Amino acid sequence: MVTIARNIAQGASAFLRAEYKTIGYFVGAVSFFLIYLSNTGYNTHPLIVVAFLVGAMLSALAGWIGMKIATKANVRTAQAARASLKKAFRIAFAGGAVMGAGVTGLAILGLGGLFVVFFLYFLPEGFTNTNRLVLVLALETLTGVSLGAEGIALFARVAGGIYTKAADVGADIVGKVEENIPEDDPRNPATIADNVGDNVGDVAGMGADLFGSYVATVLAAMVLGSEIEAPHTLGGISPILLPMLICASGNIFSMVATFFVHVSENRTVQRALHQGNGIATLLTGLFSYLIIPQLLPATLSIRGQSFTAMDVFYAVVTGLVVGVLISILTEYFTAMHQKPVRLIVKQSHTGHATNVIAGLSVGMFSTALPMVLFAIGICSAFYFAGFYGIAMAAAGMMATTAMQLSMDAFGPIADNAGGIAEMSGLPQEVRQKTDLLDAVGNTTAATGKGFAIASAALTSLALFAAYVRTVHIQTIDIYKAPVMAGLFVGGMIPFLFSALTINAVGNAAMAMVNEVRRQFREIKGILQGEAQPAYAACVKIATNAALKEMLLPGALAVVTPVFMGFMFGPEVLGGFLAGVTVSGVLMALFQSNAGGAWDNAKKSFEKGVEINGKMFYKGSEAHKASVTGDTVGDPFKDTSGPSMNILIKLSSVVALVIAPHIAFKDIDPLVSPKATSWSKDLAVSKLTGSNQDDSNTPAED
Repeated sequence: MVTIARNIAQGASAFLRAEYKTIGYFVGAVSFFLIYLSNTGYNTHPLIVVAFLVGAMLSALAGWIGMKIATKANVRTAQAARASLKKAFRIAFAGGAVMGAGVTGLAILGLGGLFVVFFLYFLPEGFTNTNRLVLVLALETLTGVSLGAEGIALFARVAGGIYTKAADVGADIVGKVEENIPEDDPRNPATIADNVGDNVGDVAGMGADLFGSYVATVLAAMVLGSEIEAPHTLGGISPILLPMLICASGNIFSMVATFFVHVSENRTVQRALHQGNGIATLLTGLFSYLIIPQLLPATLSIRGQSFTAMDVFYAVVTGLVVGVLISILTEYFTAMHQKPVRLIVKQSHTGHATNVIAGLSVGMFSTALPMVLFAIGICSAFYFAGFYGIAMAAAGMMATTAMQLSMDAFGPIADNAGGIAEMSGLPQEVRQKTDLLDAVGNTTAATGKGFAIASAALTSLALFAAYVRTVHIQTIDIYKAPVMAGLFVGGMIPFLFSALTINAVGNAAMAMVNEVRRQFREIKGILQGEAQPAYAACVKIATNAALKEMLLPGALAVVTPVFMGFMFGPEVLGGFLAGVTVSGVLMALFQSNAGGAWDNAKKSFEKGVEINGKMFYKGSEAHKASVTGDTVGDPFKDTSGPSMNILIKLSSVVALVIAPHIAFKDIDPLVSPKATSWSKDLAVSKLTGSNQDDSNTPAED
């Protein structure tokens, strides 16, 4: 067990070091681009490069922390499963809880610490209403943190997803389907690569992903909070500090809630996790009720919409409720005992094609209710407190990220524990316990992805509102042909991105399948257990494929908003962002839920399922059909789907970063007749260097 666990840990560490080295070239290129922008435009400070580097390093560190924790907890979970399910669950969940606390703590300390430094640097005399534009400059500079975090998160998710699914698909096709050997069997040459992939994709990639989501959500609320006047609380910046305080308190309450998560004879694993999540949500809501009226003035306004401090609280509650409901909806479509998964199981009886058809339909159905829920949540939050309400709803949702990460990370840890148990020859009952935890982990992973998608939808809208303010346009009119064209192009990007990532998994998996077949054919005695496979060859294939194939999707996400903004102006870029957001959210929901449902349909056969009055188990033709569906769903749920929410937010963050440099394109009435006279005067003064009095600037601008 120790030897196998050491091999997995060393493989994961080696891959992340190679991945971060490759990503370093991206970090260097973007740093030079930001330096160029800061020297050629207004309202951008060279310190944005420092913010970008801090965000990138912390995001990489979040992924590294997650990987190190998971590779320590996996073998301990396998050992604990020899004693009882309760002990195995406690260790796996504790590993996830430590990761959750570490990632969210890094986000708060990094973003909060840098905000303090920038505030003291830009506003040494303190904040007053007369230097509000300087505060805006400080926050614009701080957006570099989100750019760095989301950029690293995208590459980590894509590369980790390609690695883990290439190994997983290769191991399943040859091992399970062709040779009929168990999952994680040590005779399978791809099994070490498969278990390494769980750590670099499902853990390290997820850690960087949620770190980026956390930072982007808090930053969007801070930027919008700078538009609100609150002169008598916390030096006038309480609307800016509030989202950070809500999220920091949510971290603490999530850690408190972990002490209430335990299984017993009367409490299943799923029920224990629900209890912990419910406690974290309730405590965060109660704290928000107590603190918001103390921090905010009785009456506030943003962009002409007035609201009260309690309205902000209602917006936070809206986010908390949407987060809980999206988890419930996702669980319905992906849990083993629910109707959608049972439908896929039933249709596996008639073959591979009907299994795939059923999974696709379940994934498409699963987009309807969440999208309606998002629409209701957005309208409700806007009704309560305008765009600031939408940003605070997203912050409320992300406040319990530590608990969500705890629930999400324990699944890959349990999956790795099962692999270690299988490869080291532990008794079958040990594998049964880890499989039970893994099945629940599949569902919590799906709900975690749904949670991240929901937060991405709200956060991207808040970032969009900040972008519109920065470029000084009142509306984005889709009646204009160029704007409509931008909307269409934006809607296409998630499909192109998905095609690139899924094709990357397919190419890498094909190379993996050929290598596994070659070893079975040429290394005599592998299937008889008389010879050891060349595990390193499969690890090398997965590593090289992931590092090579991650570059194009990552470049697509970063370059296209820059191209659209500088070539066609802010209004067309706004249409582009709208298309990316709507299409990306739908694709993320579809792919994540379809993949999760396929996976749990396959796992249903491991315990045995009844179809038309007859029992079917592992090795049956129906089970083989379910393996095919799971194989199709693997890149959906672990590569392309989870990357969508990063694509959505990264596009908006890039647009916000370049916004000051493209704002002047709307001065020309022929381009945008709706440009305000103030934005024209401001643009002229900035371009000519004159120091015009901007005392007549509308408050909402």
